[in-house]
Amino acid sequence: MDKDQGVARRHLRLGCMLACAMLGAGFAAPAAADQAAQARDLYAELQPLKSDLQRYQHLVDAIPRLEHDDRIMPLQLLAAVEDELGLYDEAIRDFPFDNRVSFTGELPPPELWRADDAAEVIGKLAKDRRIVMINEAHHDGHTRALTLALLPRLRAEGFTHFAAEALHDGDPELAGRGYPTPASGSQYLHEPLYGEIVRQALKLGFIVVPYESDAATVADRESGQARQLYRKVFEADPKARLFVHAGYAHIDKAPGNLGAGVQTMAMQLKQITGFDPLSIDQTRWRDIGVRLDNDPYRQLLALYKPQTAVVLVRRDDGSAWSADPTRHDVDVILPPPGHQRRPRWLSLDGRRSSRLITTDLCAGHLPCVVEARYADEDEQAIAADRFAFLAADGMSSLYLYPGKYVLRAADAQGRTLAERKLEVAP
Repeated sequence: MDKDQGVARRHLRLGCMLACAMLGAGFAAPAAADQAAQARDLYAELQPLKSDLQRYQHLVDAIPRLEHDDRIMPLQLLAAVEDELGLYDEAIRDFPFDNRVSFTGELPPPELWRADDAAEVIGKLAKDRRIVMINEAHHDGHTRALTLALLPRLRAEGFTHFAAEALHDGDPELAGRGYPTPASGSQYLHEPLYGEIVRQALKLGFIVVPYESDAATVADRESGQARQLYRKVFEADPKARLFVHAGYAHIDKAPGNLGAGVQTMAMQLKQITGFDPLSIDQTRWRDIGVRLDNDPYRQLLALYKPQTAVVLVRRDDGSAWSADPTRHDVDVILPPPGHQRRPRWLSLDGRRSSRLITTDLCAGHLPCVVEARYADEDEQAIAADRFAFLAADGMSSLYLYPGKYVLRAADAQGRTLAERKLEVAP
C-alpha cells in the first residue's frame, strides 16, 4: 500500500467511527451505508487539497448541493475540520450529533452526591488499575481537555504507556522528535488540543502507542485494536500500565453501541489481558449544541452547576456515578462552553492565557487561519492553538501556555500572510 492509499484508508475509517455511533443510536443500517458511500466521494475530493482551510471551503460549498438525507456524514467531516481550525463552537453548532442512549433513570440528588474535580477523582480510581480508557466525541475538542489533565496524574501513578486512536505507525520519528506533525496520524490530530495531548505524553515520558486497525468491518476493527494494544504494550512489557484515548463506544465494557453482538475493543482487551479497564465516558453529559425539552444533561447542570469537568461522587462511600454502569465505570459531566469569543474551557483551568488576534494579520486575505507554534518546533508541528477567520474586521483569541511562539497567518493555499514572534510570560 502506497502512502496516498494509506491516508485514504485512514480517512475512510473516520467515517466508520460515526457510522458505528449512528448504528448504536438507532439509525437504520441502509441509511448509514448510503451516507458512507457519499462520504467516500468527499474523502477523495479532499485528499489533494493543501490545507485544512481549503478542505473547509470545499465542504461548505459541497454540502448545500447534497440531498438532505445525504448530509450526515459530510456534516461530520465539516465539524471535524472546524474543530481542527479552532472553530469549536461552530463544530458543535453545525453538527449537533446526539449519540446518547436515552436516559430514563433517576438523576442523582445533590443531598446524596457531590460534584468533584474529574481529574482528581479519576486519578484516585486509577491507583490500582492496569488499564484506564477515556473516550471522546471526535468533533468536540472539549472531550480532549480532561485527557490532557489526566496525563501527569496517571504518569505519577506509574502508568507507562499512552495510546491514542488518531496516531498511526507512519511516523517512526515521533518519539525522538517530541511532538506530532500531520504525518503522525489522522486528520483529527490537526486539532491543537489533540496535538498537545501527544506532545505532553511524550514530554512526561510515556511510551506513545499507535493502535489503529486497518480491518474493513466494525467487529474486526475492534479485535484488531485490542490485539495491537496487547502486542505493543503488555506483550512487550508485562508490567506495563496503559492509558487509552479512544472514540465513542470503543471503551464500552458491554456490547450494543457498535451493533448487535460486536465485542468492543475494551471488552476484547480485558479478555486477552485479564485486566478490567477503568472506563470513563465523556460523550453523554456534554453540550451537543441544541437545547432539548427535559434534557437530563440540562437538569444535571441545574442541580450541580459545574464550572469545569466533574464527576459525581457519593457522599457516604465515595463511589463514582455512572449512568450506564454495565458499560462505563465513571461518567464525566462537561460544563457548557460559555459565551466569550471562544469557549472558556480553552484556558484549561487557567493553565493557558489568552492573546488577542485580529484579521489585521490576514492582510486583506480572507478566509485565513492564524496559529501559534512553539518556537523550538519546526513549521510542520501541530499548532499550539489556531483560529480561522472567515469574515473581515474580526477578532478572537489564542490560548497558550507560557513560552515562546511563532505566530503565523496563512491563506487557504497555505501561503504565509504574516509572521511574528510571540512570548507568553508565566
